[in-house]
Amino acid sequence: MENATRTEIEAAVFRKLIIHLDSRKDVQNIDLMNLSGFCRNCLAKWYSAEAIERGEEISIPSAKEIVYGMTYEEWKENFQK
Repeated sequence: MENATRTEIEAAVFRKLIIHLDSRKDVQNIDLMNLSGFCRNCLAKWYSAEAIERGEEISIPSAKEIVYGMTYEEWKENFQK
């Protein structure tokens, strides 16, 4: 498999994961962490770190908006139990 194809597949899977998590706001981060060892906040931190490694400055709060589809504060207020 070519690197470009693999990157496209991985990007598509990431987008599907974000869509899936967006559709399951009932699943709390602590549940994800306990079951899988990572949560939405981890995804945001990894996103920010990868962007910085590639020369793009994306803060963790900005990455959280990408992962959560809203600010983290909005998500906590509306969906965190």
